[in-house]
Parts: sequence; C-alpha cells; structure tokens
Amino acid sequence: MKCAWKELLSILPFWLREEVDKYGSDKMQEIRMRKGQKAILVMKDKRVEVFHEVGYDDLLWVINMASRYSPWTVATVAQGFITALGGHRIGICGEAMIQDGKIKGIDKVTSLNIRVAKDYIGICGNLWLRERNLLILGPPGSGKTTLLRDLVRHRSKNETVSVLDERGEIFPPMANFPMGCNTDVLTGCDKKRGIDILLRTMAPDCIAVDEITAEQDTEALMHAGGCGVSLLATAHAYSVRDLQTRTIYSSLIKSGLFHTAVILKRDQSWSIERIPLCT
Repeated sequence: MKCAWKELLSILPFWLREEVDKYGSDKMQEIRMRKGQKAILVMKDKRVEVFHEVGYDDLLWVINMASRYSPWTVATVAQGFITALGGHRIGICGEAMIQDGKIKGIDKVTSLNIRVAKDYIGICGNLWLRERNLLILGPPGSGKTTLLRDLVRHRSKNETVSVLDERGEIFPPMANFPMGCNTDVLTGCDKKRGIDILLRTMAPDCIAVDEITAEQDTEALMHAGGCGVSLLATAHAYSVRDLQTRTIYSSLIKSGLFHTAVILKRDQSWSIERIPLCT
C-alpha cells in the first residue's frame, strides 16, 4: 500500500497532525472536521474523537493549504470538493454561493471530510483480462478509483492507455503511484473535451475515466467507444439494477457499450454482474 502521507499531514492544523500521524496511513480512511465540534478520525475498525474543538480558522487553514491558491483547484470548490496534493479529496459543506442559478462556490465553511488516498498494487488480480470494456460500480468510499488505477497499470502492459484524470485523483501529483509503462495522463479537463483531445492526439488503445456523473459524460464515452477504443470507467451505483434506475446512465446502457460491471462493496469485496442489453 502506498499513500502520500506527508502531503496529507501538511494540510492539517498543527494540533491535528500529531494525532493523525500516530495512527498511520494503514488505518486512516477519513478525517472529519466540523466547526465547533471535535475532529473525528475514521479508521477501518473504529472512530476516534480528537480532544480539540475545530474552529473556523482550522477549516480555512485546510482549504488554503490544500488549494495552494491554485485557480483550477479553487474552482472545484463549486463542485463541493478540493483535491489536495497526493490525491486526498476534501469534501466541503457550508453556504452555497449562487450566481445565475449556478453554484459558484461555498462560503462560510462549516465542515470538511478529508478522504485519504491510497494505492494498492495488484488488487485487480486477473480482472483486467476479462473484458475490453469494464464499468466499476459502488457507493462512495468503496474503492472504485483504487481499482481503476490498478486496472490501468495492468492494461498498460500490453496497450497504450490514456487516462482522463479530471480531478487529479487517479494518478495524483506528488503521490508517485506507479502508472504503468504505456500510460498517458491528462489532468484537470472535463470528460467531453478531454476524451476528444486524447482521441485526436494520443492514439490510445484504451481510455480510462473516473466518476461518470452527467449525461455529457456518457455521451463522451459513447463517442470514444464508437472510435474503437476500449474503456474503463466508474460510476456511483450499488448494482446493475440500481444503475438502470438512474436516468443519466440510460443512453449508456442502451448503447450496449458495457457488457460487464464490477460491483464493489464498502468492505472492499467485489463481484461481477452482466449488464443486459436493452431494446
């Protein structure tokens, strides 16, 4: 297991760093900070309260350290998160700032959820040999990105793989997660424009993307599939049946692009489900 641990500690308030560090990267999964309450450390088998009340200045410290005042990173706050160096995603809650009917940012921050990014080499086993196109499904925190990363590594042994890393979490800066010998990564671009760029410039055999969350994402994947490349992708769903109930995925299912789904559970186990063709 690999983790950009120093990068994680560097964004935390000084009083919290020592408490987090004594448990180590193997156990730590999330760090939850809520204004006026004790910080909570979420581990595999327990939750620990830190005897210190989180202040507003502590929340701003984490955001400022994580963003490093980067315009691109700050812009993602409008989507409710920041991705820090090392791939650690920080979920943000507070008062949404609305302009022209769209969320432009989050003000008066009240809570943060820091998800610790980790890399497990070899967890995909022989899964990468099963199908050209694989769709990874699971709830938040089930390990979709981690499995996707390992699949990319294995695919790149025999294929040229282009990764559209929209949020910088698949192969995050400073984390030094192994990418594989034939992997190219485009970071910070939305799926619609990014997939088009990769198709035109990198001549990939396979394209990998994380978190299909909008209809334009599914359209971009279908465009790529129509160009003859294989696909690796993740989506939020508990099962194929759950996927079928969600409108944004209907066109993707009807396209028949994906025949196989890998279903992840919160306990890190997984199973295989077939995606039936829709007529």
